[in-house]
Order: sequence, then structure tokens, then C-alpha cells
Amino acid sequence: MPVTDIGIDLGTATIIVYVKGKGILYQEPSLVVFDRDANKILAFGTEAEQILGRTPGNIVGIHPLKGGVISDFRITERMLRYFIRKSMGLRNILKPRICICVPSGITAIEKKTVEEAAYRGGAREAVIVREPLVAAMGAGIDIMRPSGNMVINIGGDVTEIAVLSLGGIVISQTLKTAGTAFDRAIAAYVRRNYGVIITEQQAEEIKISIGSADDDGEDLQMEIEGRDADAGFPQTVVLNSEMIREAVAEPLHVITESVRGIIEKTPPDLANDVAERGIVLTGGGAMLAGLETALEKATGIRTMLAENPQQAVALGTGLYIQQMSEFEKRRL
Repeated sequence: MPVTDIGIDLGTATIIVYVKGKGILYQEPSLVVFDRDANKILAFGTEAEQILGRTPGNIVGIHPLKGGVISDFRITERMLRYFIRKSMGLRNILKPRICICVPSGITAIEKKTVEEAAYRGGAREAVIVREPLVAAMGAGIDIMRPSGNMVINIGGDVTEIAVLSLGGIVISQTLKTAGTAFDRAIAAYVRRNYGVIITEQQAEEIKISIGSADDDGEDLQMEIEGRDADAGFPQTVVLNSEMIREAVAEPLHVITESVRGIIEKTPPDLANDVAERGIVLTGGGAMLAGLETALEKATGIRTMLAENPQQAVALGTGLYIQQMSEFEKRRL
């Protein structure tokens, strides 16, 4: 069956590709390995991640997106082309229609850059859609109904908070505080309190293994080996969930206060709908244990994690492109 429609969640940390009729095909790091001496790209995605760190100094890893937007157009174009062709296969002649999600706070110039990268990457038609809309769709929310729904999509670098109704965004806010902010906060906590340096990758491992945003959960422990900041020797630190809650308190506060602010600015009828229907969390960063409880306590509104939070945006892009004619009618 020829590939005609592709949905892409072009994330700062992860790229997820949905193909109509096949579902999620790829979920790989938004990473490119580049040879500075030869001035050429060596690998993309998972393959790039596997070889990084085992190479000479002239071989570097590049994340071509930062803060939810393209920071390196040429490399983003090559990465998109790679994943589009990988999704299509060798026998696919017809160029696909591609739907790519972008943060709601993106500028017209940044949106045009994403669109141009998709065309150069091999699309016959590029559809750029706001991230909160497709995140909600991927979480199973009927966004076309005349009622208010709140979705919070916490990605790698960006958190999107939005209230939706009638297929559009009523009010939204984009924060540069998300999953990697939790990781950096954990690494900073370990250095500040123990004088030990750990990588952001180790911090992410800690977050996933014993991290918690609320004290209602189980208190877990984990041993991590880092490097003494003064002597430079390896040093082991034992951490627990309570420490991680303290470490992530500041970025978590930024998110919860922003959510409260959006609720306060939401029109009363839609705010009542949100209070009745609850808040839905999507994105890989939303998988921090206890985050739903922490937000529920901060807002007083029932908060739920989507069934498939990390893939919700990619699934939503696939649904959006299938229902695009309905959305186009609403623009007329």
C-alpha cells in the first residue's frame, strides 16, 4: 500500500512518525551526527545516538531544533527527508502529504521555515498545525465540540498549555520549561548538595526511575555515580524521591502557576467546562510520577495523564490529516 499521509511530531528531543494505515512507525531521537572535518552528516536518529560518544572529536551530535523551533534549517531539512523517505520505502512513487505540529507560540517566519523544510524533505503538500490541537486529538478529545477542554503538552524543551473549543485554540501559553528543565534541575541539585557532577542523561535516568512531583507516592532510592567537582574522581551518591521532589520544585512551580494563570483568563463558560471535564496531560515530560496529583492540588481540577502521552501528538497529526477537510471548511 503506497504511503500518502504522514504525521510528524518534530520534537526537540524526539521525532515520532505516524503513517496512515500503519500507525507509529518511528520514535527516534531528533539527533544528527556530523563530521566537521568532512562537512557531512553521518547518521540520524537512533543510529546517531548509538555512535555518539564513541567517535573522535571531529564527530559531533547536533539537535537541529531548540525551544520547539528550528535552529538549523539545513540539518532539519536533511533529517526530515531521511525520515520521510524511510517511512515511504523504496517503491513509493507518490510524494506524501505531511502534517507537522508546531508550538502555538511559533512566529509566522518560524512556521514558514518548518513548511519549507517539509517541502524540501519530499512532501507534495505540507500542513502545519498547532501542537495543542493535535495533542488533544491524540489523547482522544473531540476538539470540534462547543465545549472547553484544557490540554497541557509537556515536551522536551517546551510546555504548551491551551484551552480548546470548536476546533480552535481559545487561549494558550508556551513555556520554555519542560522535561529537560527537570533534568537540569536534578543535575544542579546533585552538584549543589553533594559537589558531584552528573550528566543530563543521568539526571533523566534518575527522573524516570525515582522522580516524583508529589509526596503521595512511594519513596524510592537510587545510586548514581558521578564525578567529584573538585578532585575529578568518581563518586557515588544515593538519592531518593524526596530529594528529586525538592530538585524539580522550581520548574514545576513555573508550570503550575502558568496553568493557574490560563484558567483565570479563560472565559467563564469554558472554564466551567474545564472544571467539569478535567485537565489532560500529554507529552513525554508529563510522565513524571505524581505530576497529575501535583497539578490537581494546585488547580483544584481533576487532572489525567493521556493513555499514550509520549505519542499523543504524533497520533493526533495522523488524525488531523485524515479529518483535514472538516478543519478547512471551518476556516472558510
